[in-house]
Amino acid sequence: MTDQDILTSLNRDYVSSVQHSDVARFDAILADDFYCSNPDKTLVDRANFLKQTARPVAIRDLAAHDVNIRIMGDFAIIHARTSYTLPDGSAGSGRYTDVWARRNGQWLAVSAHVSR
Repeated sequence: MTDQDILTSLNRDYVSSVQHSDVARFDAILADDFYCSNPDKTLVDRANFLKQTARPVAIRDLAAHDVNIRIMGDFAIIHARTSYTLPDGSAGSGRYTDVWARRNGQWLAVSAHVSR
């Protein structure tokens, strides 16, 4: 698989893990020094991100669109927009930027920024 293929798959896993509160998958793909900027403007480290991920989300049908993967050697940035359904049935949307680094031959998420 190419780096593009690997990152495409990891991006799908990341989005799916958000939707399904899959802490185990995040545990495997997040770097030890991972940080996330949340839509509420909080900055959380890896441990707190895993805690917040463990809580079930109220949205459904989360999907990524217009995914743009830019690879720069052992560093990659993924930009995309999201769509989802809110608990009241209305449509929601947002954007995210994930930063990935190849460490010891494995791509790991090192940073995320989410907006809604």
